Parts: sequence; C-alpha cells; structure tokens
Amino acid sequence: MSQGLLIVNTGNGKGKTTAALGQAFRAIGHGFRVCFLQFLKGSWKYGELEAAKRFEDLMEIRALGKGFTWKSEDLNEDIQSARDAWDLAKQVIASGKFKMVVLDELTYLITYGMVPEEDILNTLRNRPPELHVVVTGRDASPGLIELADLVTEMNEIKHPFRNGIKAQRGIEF
Repeated sequence: MSQGLLIVNTGNGKGKTTAALGQAFRAIGHGFRVCFLQFLKGSWKYGELEAAKRFEDLMEIRALGKGFTWKSEDLNEDIQSARDAWDLAKQVIASGKFKMVVLDELTYLITYGMVPEEDILNTLRNRPPELHVVVTGRDASPGLIELADLVTEMNEIKHPFRNGIKAQRGIEF
C-alpha cells in the first residue's frame, strides 16, 4: 500500500500549476484517476482544460470560482464561490474515486480569508490515507507548510512580463 502525500508548490515564480500538471500526468501514466480543481480560474480558455479532454477516462479537471479575485467587482460573491468550490473539493477528497487530487490556487483561499484555514488543514489531515493531494499557489501558510510532506518553492529570477511581454497562449494559459 502506498502512503498518500501532501505536496505543496508555492512561491512567486512561475511553474506551480505546470508542476502540478506534470505530477498529474505522471499519475495518469500509472493508471491513477486524478481530479484537478482550479479554484481561481475563470472563463478563460486554458490549454490545460483542452489537454485534459484527451484523458477524460482518468482525469477530471474543473475550473471553479469567478476568476482572479484582485479584479473582482463583488468580493462577497467571490467568497461564496470560493466556499462552494471548497465544499466540492471536500466531497472529491472524501469520495475515494481518485488516487490524486490537485487543488490549484488553494493557497489564496487561506491568504484572503475566504475559507477558514483550520477547515482546509483538517480536511487535508484527515484525507484517505492513500490519497495524494497537490496544492498550488503563492504564499502557502505556515500551517499548510507544516502539514505537507513535500514543499517546493518556485522563485522568480527573471520573467518576460518585466520586459513588457504579455501572457502567451501555451505558456501562461
């Protein structure tokens, strides 16, 4: 029997979600079912959503939430959306249907106080023992870092945005 791990990809550098996708594809390669929940993705057409359609038998991917909170016109609506998304995540984690669950951008729910940190930590602490969970997002809380089995921090050294190059299809989305 394998031991489920809690993996956290955090930091200001690019690559947190990309690393989680790589982890998900590795799991799929071994025949594991994966659920990939994106908490702050809005209605954009993301490349990962299109790619995941090719693996529908093993990978379920859902864009949740209302988009990037810092562009919000109604923060209360965003908070409710985040809480609804977290309720869905708790059901997915407890379902026993998946070998891996990715919680993309989950750290923001803690950072912005949208969902109580202790609720998130308790759910992750009490997940099925064989379930791997991957969490992504900047500013992972000390509690999340302490609970995790593996934490990787992405550090930005250089980014094209600083030279006026906008987000590009196939790279950022």
